[in-house]
Amino acid sequence: MKQWPENWDELRTAWQVAHLGTISAAADALGVHRATVIRHIDALEEELGQKLFQRHSKGYTPTEAGLDLMQVGATTDEQFTQLLRRIKGKGSELSGELIITSLESAASLLLPALNRFQTEHPAITIRILTDNRLFKLEYGEAHVAIRAGKKPDQPDNVVQHFAKVEIGLYAHESYVTKKGIPKTLGDFNKHKFIGTENLEDGAPSIRWMRGNIPKDRITFKASSQRVIEEAILSGLGIGFLLKRKAMAAQGMVEVYPPLDEWQSNLWLVTHVDLHRTTKVQAFLKILKEMI
Repeated sequence: MKQWPENWDELRTAWQVAHLGTISAAADALGVHRATVIRHIDALEEELGQKLFQRHSKGYTPTEAGLDLMQVGATTDEQFTQLLRRIKGKGSELSGELIITSLESAASLLLPALNRFQTEHPAITIRILTDNRLFKLEYGEAHVAIRAGKKPDQPDNVVQHFAKVEIGLYAHESYVTKKGIPKTLGDFNKHKFIGTENLEDGAPSIRWMRGNIPKDRITFKASSQRVIEEAILSGLGIGFLLKRKAMAAQGMVEVYPPLDEWQSNLWLVTHVDLHRTTKVQAFLKILKEMI
């Protein structure tokens, strides 16, 4: 006997004939020619070694075996109908998970919007992923991505400008009291700097640091953005901070005028297949209103 996936069309055809009673009605329901329906029925009966229908002038009447088929077919059809409803409903329901991937330094920008979003939609669990790797939206690894730098150009993504990131070189006043403030680029070789462990980081500020600060003056490195920020706030050296974080902290001093090349843009990225789902649209609406 052929395997189930190979004769599914024949089984579905037989169920439609049993359900509707005539070849013509089954052909109309399936969108095929009458000859196709007859061929499916004949092939299935030959394969099963059982007559599924009694043929007569008014149509096809199920035999005992045909009635068994009709009963199982009705149950299966209802299960498939329920499955399709659930699948179609996934895009409109406000439950399950909302997965967001973001730079660690930008994730805090989302928190007020996420607080409101979860208050309005308590059935949704929120996951924030801040790994250094680029999560693949096309594989469903996240619903929304916050990305920095040049505008992403993947063809299947919907990309919107999210925010401009203002960055400056800061040190804590405890460091400034001991070491002073560099007046020129030439003064940098007299100071301690805090940088990232990832030498391939493509952020504009990090590229600038690699090109302008002697390697031996970057005396503290970390792979975590949070650790870098805490090191700057603790007075271990000079480093790049988001302007809003520096202004919110106690005792921070801007040690060098900010350059345009340090600044960056944040982009809000969603995959085209998920962009219009109710869950994603509800979050984006709140995020845009609050930003």
